[in-house]
Parts: sequence; C-alpha cells; structure tokens
Amino acid sequence: MLWTSTAVFAVVMLFIAGALIHSARSRKKPNASAVGERTLNNAVASAVAMTVIILVGLLAVSVWTTAAVDAVRAESAVSVHVIGHQWWWEIEYEDAVPSRRALTANELHVPLHQPVAVKVDSRDVIHSFWVPNLQGKQDLIPGMPTAIWIQADRAGRFRGQCAEFCGLQHAKMAFDVVAEPAADFERWLEGLRAPAVEPSNEQERRGQTVFETERCARCHTIRGTEANGQVGPDLTHVGSRQTIASGTLLNTPAHRREWIVNPQAVKPGNQMPPTPLADDAMAALVAYLGTLR
Repeated sequence: MLWTSTAVFAVVMLFIAGALIHSARSRKKPNASAVGERTLNNAVASAVAMTVIILVGLLAVSVWTTAAVDAVRAESAVSVHVIGHQWWWEIEYEDAVPSRRALTANELHVPLHQPVAVKVDSRDVIHSFWVPNLQGKQDLIPGMPTAIWIQADRAGRFRGQCAEFCGLQHAKMAFDVVAEPAADFERWLEGLRAPAVEPSNEQERRGQTVFETERCARCHTIRGTEANGQVGPDLTHVGSRQTIASGTLLNTPAHRREWIVNPQAVKPGNQMPPTPLADDAMAALVAYLGTLR
C-alpha cells in the first residue's frame, strides 16, 4: 500500500505539471478550448478507471494478506498466555504438564519460523497487545479471553507496546519479543523452567535474605526461595531481561536501585511502593537480583 500510494502520488504530480504546461501552450492556439475540453474528459475517464483498478487491487491484496496472517496455524505451535496489568505484562508458557509451565514478564521469546499462539487476557482494564513488525493489534478485555497468532521469520528483538489507552502509564507499558533459532529458544525455555540460581557469595546471600524478609516477597515470586508473592512480576530470572519496569529502564544495577528506592518517581501510579533500605542492604539486594539469570 505504501509503494502503491507513493507511485500514485508521483503520477498525479506529473499529470498536474503536464496539465499546467499544456494549458499555457493551448492558450496560444485556435480552437484550444474544444481540444482542451476533449483532453480533460479523456483524462478524467482514464483517471477514474485507474482509480477503480488500483482500489480493487489493494482490496484484493489486503484480503489475501489478512487471510494469510489469520491462517497461521500449526499443531506444534508454541502456546503462550499473556495477561495485561497496569502497567506490565505477565507471560506464561503453557504446557500439558503443569510442572513444565514457565512464567516470566515483559519479555516474550519465540522460535523462528514457528507459529506462536498468544492467548491474551486482562486483570484490570482494556489493554491492547501490539507488535507492529509481527502482527496487528489484539485487545485484552477483562473477562473475555481471546487469542492472536504471531510468527517471526527473521532473528531479532521486536518492540511491543500496549496500543489501548489504559491509564497514567500507558506509554510505559512496553515489552520485547525476542525471535531466535528453535534450538536457542528451547535452551532459553528450559532455563526459564528452572528455579533461581543459588547465591554464590556472602553479599548475594545477604541480598536473598533481604528480599525474603522485606516487603519484596509479599508481591514477587522467586522460585526456589521463600518468596512467593503473586501481585507483581515473577522475578526468578529477572537478571536475564534487558529491561525492567516493562521497558521503562535498562536492567542495570543503578536502574534496579533507582526502581526499588522510589518506583513512583520513575513510573507514577504503578502498584509498587517505595522500599527504603540501608545502603549495604540495598547493595546486596541489587547484586542478588542481577544474578537471577
């Protein structure tokens, strides 16, 4: 549609230029009015015919493309359940064996050349799942689960975004889709199913203790530890994500500290309260979260 519209625009501009030149010349010729009228009639008839042909062609291509996208089906498709929250994305990789299901947040990994069924739902208000480079939009309506199919045919990281105004931080409700070869995806998914890694030094062990004894564990889960909160994102492998706060900050030690100390300054209105800690406790907690890969 873009290239067709560009070509039509260029042709129209050429015809306008030609018409202006022809009009200037015709004034100098006898019977120019009659000749010009016949030329105008022919041009209008030709333009109408071309417009009809182009619009019918675009309609046919659009219908064909929509049918092709909607026809993406496969019995071996990866099945993912995505739940929208104000303002982050809960992502669960489904499996017939409950123990093999895997939970993460704000970062969706998919295998190349394989359909992925994304089942979408919302826990609060209407959101909209949108990855412009892979598929159109699908609204997430509370109490009305639905689904959308995506398929990536080239490796890369694709930006996703909530496309339905859902509150104060709608613009900061983003996510990434990471498309990778099937073997890499399977290794990543197997790692996602595993519990959190054990702390390897005293500071990291202190960080785990801080997480479990402070307010963090009331809202977040780290599988393999005493933390099993169900309010916020699962943090079992948070260290492997590129961003935190649903695409708002890069996942660096400084940004993790900034987010923990005062999340309302970064993303006003979100559900996470500030967590004031002593400097040594904060340093240990930030270091521990970085090991969760």
